[in-house]
Amino acid sequence: MKQIDFYLDFLSPYAYLAFETLPVALQGLSVQVRYKPVLLGAVLREHGLRGPAEIPAKRAFIYRQVLWLAHEHGVPMDLPAEHPFAPLPLLRLALACGAGPQPNRYICETVFRHVWRGGADASAPERLQQLAAELAPPRDPSGEAAKAQLRANTEEATAAGVFGVPALVVDGRVFWGLDALPMLRAYLEGDAWFATSAWDEAPRRPSALDRKP
Repeated sequence: MKQIDFYLDFLSPYAYLAFETLPVALQGLSVQVRYKPVLLGAVLREHGLRGPAEIPAKRAFIYRQVLWLAHEHGVPMDLPAEHPFAPLPLLRLALACGAGPQPNRYICETVFRHVWRGGADASAPERLQQLAAELAPPRDPSGEAAKAQLRANTEEATAAGVFGVPALVVDGRVFWGLDALPMLRAYLEGDAWFATSAWDEAPRRPSALDRKP
């Protein structure tokens, strides 16, 4: 059975859509998915990247696109009242709820839907209190254990080559984004392309931009 690490941040609409559509994408395959919350901002900083919502024109398109993608996939979705927002309380809450170091699918589903359904403010204190009451975490979300696990997940993700979310990692291969789910399935089904040199050779092209004038 293949193990898939699904790196996610509840802040990301694409992570929400990938999470909701993943059961269909993996239907019939023998896999185990481990859901690992990470701090997207830290992942982006590690690679010198700006958040998509920091670029006004890109932000406008992303919100239109994710609503279209939700419509296309039949996934209920409402933009939260404010976005982006600080996701740390949600990430730590999810990690504090797991029976082990990581949250299960139900916990992630509950948090994702808190953000992406209903159009309310995802970080409103009263809503966060209601969510915590619903999930009843056995550990303190503001405690050191949850904070340490989030740091560990984020460091693990960047070490694995993750540069954004959603990212699904299996056998050391990173599949990034909602639109990579068909590619992931093809790999898991044993598509012969992955046995060729294409995967390893493709990124070895020299960049003309690196040449000194």
